[in-house]
Amino acid sequence: MAQVDMTGTRRLPFGLLTAWGATRLLLLLFVFKVYVFPGPDVTSDVSVIYQGWYEILRTGTYPLDDVTWQYPPAAALAILSPGLLPFLDYASAFFALAFLADLVVLTLLLYAGARPGRTWRGAWVWVVGLPLLGPTVYARYDVMVTAVAVAALLAGGRHPRLMGALTAFAALLKVWPVLLLLGARGRRAWASAAVTAVSLAALFAVSMPGAFAFLTFQRDRGTEVESLGALVFHVARQFGWNGQVLLNYGSVEFLGDYVDVVSNAALALSAVAFGWLLLWRVRARRFDPQTLADAAFVAVLMFTTTSRVISPQYMVWLVGLAAVCLCFRGSRMVVPARLVLVASFVTVLEFPIWFSHVVMSDGLGIILLFARNGLLVLATLLAALELWQATVPRRVPLPAPDQPTRTKEPMGS
Repeated sequence: MAQVDMTGTRRLPFGLLTAWGATRLLLLLFVFKVYVFPGPDVTSDVSVIYQGWYEILRTGTYPLDDVTWQYPPAAALAILSPGLLPFLDYASAFFALAFLADLVVLTLLLYAGARPGRTWRGAWVWVVGLPLLGPTVYARYDVMVTAVAVAALLAGGRHPRLMGALTAFAALLKVWPVLLLLGARGRRAWASAAVTAVSLAALFAVSMPGAFAFLTFQRDRGTEVESLGALVFHVARQFGWNGQVLLNYGSVEFLGDYVDVVSNAALALSAVAFGWLLLWRVRARRFDPQTLADAAFVAVLMFTTTSRVISPQYMVWLVGLAAVCLCFRGSRMVVPARLVLVASFVTVLEFPIWFSHVVMSDGLGIILLFARNGLLVLATLLAALELWQATVPRRVPLPAPDQPTRTKEPMGS
């Protein structure tokens, strides 16, 4: 229960703030290597890949010859952002900005949770969920994208135009936030998003060559070893499948016979998910304050679970959206959110702690992936069911027409 002072103002939850401070200090100690986190070094992407892109981007062009650049044009802003802190080296500045993005999300959730009809459950989800993923959260720019997405969702109820603009900007940082618009009602959010997206895309296209080269690189990706479809090959390797596990297009992927079949099946599942979401949007009639966030959570869950790639940092998106959902007392996403938290903990076990077991497809690696991906599948199905039941009215069967009553004729007539 939140404490309330004599004026009726809710006091900040001391325990929540203490937990956030303690866990974030530990994350910083890991990324700055005061303590060494088990498994491969997750910070090397910042000091090698991100910094390499930084050197190219600052010359005024995108990394056109690097197939690992698979991000929309505004991602350049995230990669260039450490330049705002010239007194720090690149990696240290990036970690500091990721930490600030984390703080922004917490502040937004605390502010939202203090309003009438809201709760600080969402802030607790963020405080607990993010550190479950380990230092990866500060070594990728996804926490920055999530901060913009959280701001967009929380603005959606009262400021749809602002939501649309923030959503468009977030989608140009990383594509998935476009799904936030799924539950938006009226035209203002959609119109604002369209105008902002077209304007920013045109600006990037004319100012820097190669702004949309990422579309080709994304198209050519295969089945990443942590994805749902990859379980087929992890099991197949136990029965003699002779494919390979190689670093390909910036991630560790399966290469070999039937990989294209599984990749196409994943795309087909994503298409089915998209079809279900369209059907829901047509059939939905009840839109409560939490519906916008709940619908976004379901949509991102669906596309994350069915994707050809489920990188550990994708879980940051789900934790952030689950946190927004649980800011609303009426949200029915409590169980799916808890499943996402458990999946986040299993994720840090499979990467980076025991990633070598995943790559080798041994018993431990397969168990971890079945557990994590199984939790995501279960969370997706439950969340979709809850969203449907909360917003789509049941069809009431029409009453049967009255049957005429036959009168008994008198005897002898």
